[in-house]
Amino acid sequence: MADPMKIRAQMKGEIADIRVLMSHPMDTGQVKDAKTGQIIPAHFIQQVNVSVGGKVVVEGQIGAAVSRNPVFGFKVKGAKAGDKVVVSWTDNKGDKRSDETVIA
Repeated sequence: MADPMKIRAQMKGEIADIRVLMSHPMDTGQVKDAKTGQIIPAHFIQQVNVSVGGKVVVEGQIGAAVSRNPVFGFKVKGAKAGDKVVVSWTDNKGDKRSDETVIA
């Protein structure tokens, strides 16, 4: 399983500023391993979901063109300090990860 995501969520005035670092190799399937010369199979995040206070605020699809250990940022209106933020992803191999934090 992948390393935990690093999630920062804090209020900036009336808007929650959420930043997420997702630990994932994001392999495109088009690169050779330097040691073996074999193609590294594609392994990348496909689906990302973010909910704040139990309400889904982001549902997105991404692909292999995103860099290793991607960082995403979201700004959410209507959130408040103390709301729970849940970020989850699913990759092309069926691996899943979900982590959460509270808005400061």
